Formats: sequence, C-alpha cells, structure tokens
Amino acid sequence: MERENHKEFAPVSISVRHVDLNVLNMRTRMPFRYGIASLESVPHLFVRVTAEIGGTAAAGVAAEGLPPKWFTKDPDTSFAEDLDGMLAVIRQAVEFALATPPAASPFDFWHEVLRRQAAWAATTSYPPLLWGFGVSMVERALIDAFCRASGRSFAQAVRDNALGVRLEALHGELAGYAPAALLPERARRSMRIRHTVGLADPLTDDDIPPTERLADGLPQSLEASVRYYGLTHLKIKLSGETDADIERLLRIAHIMETHAPDGYAHTLDGNEFYTKVGPFRRFWETIQVEPRLRSFLERALFVEQPLHRDVALGPAVKADLNAWRERPPLIIDESDGELTSLADALACGYAGGSHKNCKGVFRGIVNACLLEHYRRRDPARAYVLSSEDLCSVGPVAMIQDLTVAASLGITHAERNGHHYFAGLSMYPPSVQAQVLANHSTIYRRHEAGFPALDVRQGRVDVSTIVDAPFGYGFDFDTTQFTPLDAWDAASLED
Repeated sequence: MERENHKEFAPVSISVRHVDLNVLNMRTRMPFRYGIASLESVPHLFVRVTAEIGGTAAAGVAAEGLPPKWFTKDPDTSFAEDLDGMLAVIRQAVEFALATPPAASPFDFWHEVLRRQAAWAATTSYPPLLWGFGVSMVERALIDAFCRASGRSFAQAVRDNALGVRLEALHGELAGYAPAALLPERARRSMRIRHTVGLADPLTDDDIPPTERLADGLPQSLEASVRYYGLTHLKIKLSGETDADIERLLRIAHIMETHAPDGYAHTLDGNEFYTKVGPFRRFWETIQVEPRLRSFLERALFVEQPLHRDVALGPAVKADLNAWRERPPLIIDESDGELTSLADALACGYAGGSHKNCKGVFRGIVNACLLEHYRRRDPARAYVLSSEDLCSVGPVAMIQDLTVAASLGITHAERNGHHYFAGLSMYPPSVQAQVLANHSTIYRRHEAGFPALDVRQGRVDVSTIVDAPFGYGFDFDTTQFTPLDAWDAASLED
C-alpha cells in the first residue's frame, strides 16, 4: 500500500499567555458506583487558556470532573489525597504551558508540554495516566482556542491537518500518513448512546427503596431509562463475583429483550477486578455455558479492562491471552497510560483501546489512525476504538468528548453524566440559556426548566457540536465560578 503524503501545513506561532482555573461543585442525583469507588459529589474544574495564535489573542476552555480512584485506583488513599494528586498534575502542566516557547502548531506545543511533564513526573510517584491527565486539560483548551482563532471546526482542523499532527512522532510506522488518509472523510452527525449500568444502579423501579426514589422527572432505574430514552446499547459494570454477575446479567437481558425488540448490543466492563487471565477466563467460560445467557452474550461487543492495570500489559498476560484462541474481544482503558500502550496492547492480544479526552485528544487521533493502519494491513482481525465516559457533563467536557468521538468515526459512546447528574441544572440560568440557544439538537429543555441531553431512540444528534469550533462554541465565561485558589474541598459537603 502506498502511503499518502501529508497535506501542506502552514506553521503559525502558538503560545500560552494566561490560564484561569475555576471550580463548580456538582452533586450526583444518585450514587455512581464503579469498581472500588462511589461518586456522590465532585469538583468540576474549568481550565481557561488565553493563547496567542499567529499574533492574535484567543481563549479556549477545557473542563472535567475530578473523580476518586479512576486515575490511580489505590484503595489505600483518601479522596482528599486523590484530589491533591489530580490538582498537582494540572497545575504543573499549566506551569509548563506558560513556560513553553512559541511552537509552530498546537500538536508541537502539546508535544513539548508533554515532554516536560513526563520529565517532571519521573521524579514523582504519579503514574502516566494521572500526569497525562494534567496535560490533556491544557491540550483541550489550546485546541479550542486554535479552532476559534482559525475559524474551523475540530473535524475540519483534523482533516486539513491545521493542528499539525505528526503521526510518526508517536508511532514511527505511520510516517508519511496524514490523519485524513486514515480517518473517515467526515464527522458523524448522530451517535448511539451506550448507557452505563453502574454496580449500585437499580434495574427496575421495584428495586428502589421508597426513601431513595427521585422526583426530578428523569428515569432512575435501567428499565425506566430504556423506555424513556429508547436505549439500544448498554455498558454493564461487572462486580468480579461470578454468581452475582450471572444473576444480574440475566435480569438485564430480560429487560433488554422486553423493551428493545428491534435488537440491542452491550459491552462489559471488568473494572480491573482480575489479576490473572485464568480467573477471568473461567468467569467467561462459565457464563458462556449458561443457556439463559446465550442470546444475550451473542450481543456483547467487547469486554473492557478485565485485568488490573498493573498486570494487563505484562508478559504473563500476553502469553495467556495469545494462547486463549476463543477469547472475546478485549480492550484496555485504565492501562492506556503511555503513548505506546495501544500498540503494546495489540501485541498482547487485545482488540484495541478506548478514547477519552482525559487521556489526550492528540493521542486519540493517533490511536484511531494506528488502528485503521492495522485494520487495512490485517482486515481479518477485529480492531476496536471505543468511546468511554468519565461521568462527564456539559457544556464543555461531555460535548468536547463527543465531538472528538464523532470526528474519529466512533459509532456509539458510553455516556453517563446525563444519568447521574440532573442535566445541566447545576449551572446558572444564563449558562443554561446559552446551551439551549446554541445546541437545541443535543439538549432539550426539561419540564423542570434545565437543559437535559436529548436522547431519542437511543441516539443523540451531534450536528451543532461537530460544526462548532470545538464542541460548545459559544462564549463561556468560566471565571464566574470559584477560583481554584479560593476553593476548599470541604465545600463539597455543603
């Protein structure tokens, strides 16, 4: 196969002049249990970058909730300690961004900040997934500023390579390719929503104790959500307890077969509960022979991260996975900490990995290109790039994440922020009005007045966000929220 030449890239001087960090506390409408953590309240951090792009000032925003345990999954640390780590890596990335000299492209600027952050992190105990998260916050805000300054949507900036992506800088085998040569010609304008079924989530309304029933006009149980949103795709959290998981899967199968008669699909999240392939293989083979689950398991798309990140890419796992010929498609998520993690996972026998903006937008672009390169080289093998969530909410974090997923051609995305939070009710009325005015295809006005994600027949219309500079598009003053230096974690209890 001949490699396609890069499109001509016009260098432009890019630098970061100022960064604002602000916080908005958010509380879930019900607990979200994932793995060893349960989320009930979380600080939502906004990073606002003022950049100089080709001599013109432009502002861009990134945002993310700061959840317990996902970046480290250390059972011995408190949430306060986890939070300190997340804020430390973000602040350090901001310092490096302010100190980095002008670069010729957003990609080159990101690459230099990443290099500096990696050198600093090597002197600390912070794992790559965590310190890379800090860089991703600056990266996303800079991409937003660049798209605004250049008058491009994110999808356009990727396809004409205005972002200056050099694929070979991360994977040498992609030398000579431009992103447009390996990515879909255009962004998707509609995406299926893959609904998260958390470990503590009620499956039917009868499972909800009277004292825990919500009256906010949004569905609470899985069954109610399937009816309300017309869901066809699920992401099911596993507990690591075989008997309990079988019983729960049987109940979920009954719900989907009853309420999704035109067909459905699902993924299973192993939550890193296994430290060796053998026990997970026994679990998988056990549920495979359960006759009542046969039809349900035929609809499984892949299993996400069943093995703990400490062992998932090790030599023992590689040997055992490659020896297991009938293994289901497996992907990594929490193990995707290094720039080479996806390639390492493919060598171990995994089918692919996940995209989350918190792991890096440029990494997502390059990983999508790498998988397409492999797919063309070996069309008989299944390759997977999924879109997973971090309980993200709009109008910035979730929308930017969906924008990237749609631009990479991913057909369905796990979304859970709209389920565990009451839409965008936590924002001031002025912000809610901006969202509804600019994104009436992806949000609707809920009966209670706040913007709610508009999921119909299991899909969302992402047209307005893929046409905007980088997702949300409107002028969003994040400095109206509490400055990080004035914020205290104790305020989460208020």
